[in-house]
Amino acid sequence: MITEIMHNKNYKKLVTKQIKELIDFLLINNHEFAITANIKGITFNPELPSSILDKLSNFSLFVLSNYTYSTISIDDEFLSFEAGFGKENFGAHVNIPLSAVFQIIIGESILYINSIATVDDFFQKDKLAKNSMNVFKNNPNNKKLLK
Repeated sequence: MITEIMHNKNYKKLVTKQIKELIDFLLINNHEFAITANIKGITFNPELPSSILDKLSNFSLFVLSNYTYSTISIDDEFLSFEAGFGKENFGAHVNIPLSAVFQIIIGESILYINSIATVDDFFQKDKLAKNSMNVFKNNPNNKKLLK
């Protein structure tokens, strides 16, 4: 039963709306916060160097304070902000699907937990890449390119 709920697109919409409303509340009331998010759904612009990206855990923590907090934007599907990564403070624009936000944290306390952030089906980026590669591999004309 829980699997059925967790994979339900309408439940995903409900949770996404809750996350948006909670973040909107925090922004309106000028509360800095942190999130953990499923890295599979996140895009970085420019792409993070592999030396930094490889060090990120599957559920990475993003502290949204100071300059990063001032760059936050949110719409019905995504939370975006600018952040620096690694020792060299590599700057990137971070775009996170709201459904990939696993936790919202204030100080040392977890304010919200989103269980659907653990459902890989909702992060089509990896799935599409795998399907595309499988189609490529299954084409007999491409066999010579795979050696």
